[in-house]
Amino acid sequence: YYTHRVIEDPEWTLATVPHLTELCLQHIVHNFQKNPILDRLLPEHQRKVLDRLSTGLPLAVTANLISDEDYWKRCCTERWQVCDISSYGDSWKRMFFERHLENILKCFIPNTTDPKQVLELIPLCKDYVRKLEVDQFLPPVQVDQKEERDDLSDTGSDFGFGEVSMHHYDLGGLITALPHLEELHLTYGVKDCGMNFEWNLFNFTHQDCCNLAVAVKMCPNLKVFKLTRSKVDDEKTRLLVRNLLDHPSLVELNLSHNLISDKGAQAVGKLINHSRLETLDLCNNQIHHLGAQALAQALAENSTLTSLNLRLNCVEDKGGEAIGRALLTNTTLKSIHLGSNNLSEPTAMLFSQVLAQNTTLMSINFSCNHLGLDGGKQLLDGLADNKALTEFDLRLAEVGQETEYLIHQIVWANREAARLGSLQQSSTKLL
Repeated sequence: YYTHRVIEDPEWTLATVPHLTELCLQHIVHNFQKNPILDRLLPEHQRKVLDRLSTGLPLAVTANLISDEDYWKRCCTERWQVCDISSYGDSWKRMFFERHLENILKCFIPNTTDPKQVLELIPLCKDYVRKLEVDQFLPPVQVDQKEERDDLSDTGSDFGFGEVSMHHYDLGGLITALPHLEELHLTYGVKDCGMNFEWNLFNFTHQDCCNLAVAVKMCPNLKVFKLTRSKVDDEKTRLLVRNLLDHPSLVELNLSHNLISDKGAQAVGKLINHSRLETLDLCNNQIHHLGAQALAQALAENSTLTSLNLRLNCVEDKGGEAIGRALLTNTTLKSIHLGSNNLSEPTAMLFSQVLAQNTTLMSINFSCNHLGLDGGKQLLDGLADNKALTEFDLRLAEVGQETEYLIHQIVWANREAARLGSLQQSSTKLL
């Protein structure tokens, strides 16, 4: 008996043997971490290597060597689900380093996390970071005091237990080493703390404020500074202002959703005329008429501020009238928000004069006040010859439906005239 068998190689293929160049490129990709010779390759070979490189390579290797945007796009999209580079100067590399640094800062635990994680990243990212948005700062872990904290009531936590030992990461050494940093958005608190909630997690301590104030002063290129939802009170506001006076570049300051009252507002009033501020946001604080009067006094002499937001304070008519009188002489402010400030007819009467004389204001918000029917008529009379105002929010201001409609018609006509004027200017430039 004979048995007929056919022996075949299961790995046999008709494909040709790879070119030597291809084998070399594969070797370069596999050993790129040890021998990154990207700059020695021909352009077409560089493209092939970059398309195959792992996004998990150490930043010490890739940061200053690879500038290809497609590679950094892969790094971003593989790490984050939502990637919008329009907020990062349309640069994938900038987006990666800014968000990577932000994530490290959000997870940094003082006395626990190795500071080298931040320090070693500075020389790699300093040329690309222009904006930092950190909405969480973790406090140090207090293992020794855990049992004592468990015995305290919620009321005990309200009094700032552990204030001395709850300082957060000091940004000084970092942001002063970022030469291109232009925007800094900070919130001192903890996100998603769940059942571990304690008031201590949201303490912005005096030492934190000192460290931050000194750091911001040492950032000459900083243009936008936002410190929101961080329990910034009058004392901390004065400390920040002292270090921001005569800042060479700062044009936008946002201290909204804090605990600033009249003394803090008075300090900010001094800052207005000792800086180049163009935008000031003090929304949702505790500013009353004394603070508003201080801001108004500064506003009357100011020539740089274009936007002021005092929404959700309590300036009342004394403060509203002071701001109105300031706007009779101010020629730079374009937008003011006085919504939810317990304003009534006296403020409306003064602002009717502002509308009749001021040719700079383009946007006013009086929503959620008590201007009344007579106040609404006064504003309507003031708008009779006004050609500058293009936005006027009177929702829930109790001015009456008919008056609100007539005011809307005037404002709409101003807006259309401004739009047509802009189109004519554009067409003239093209011709």
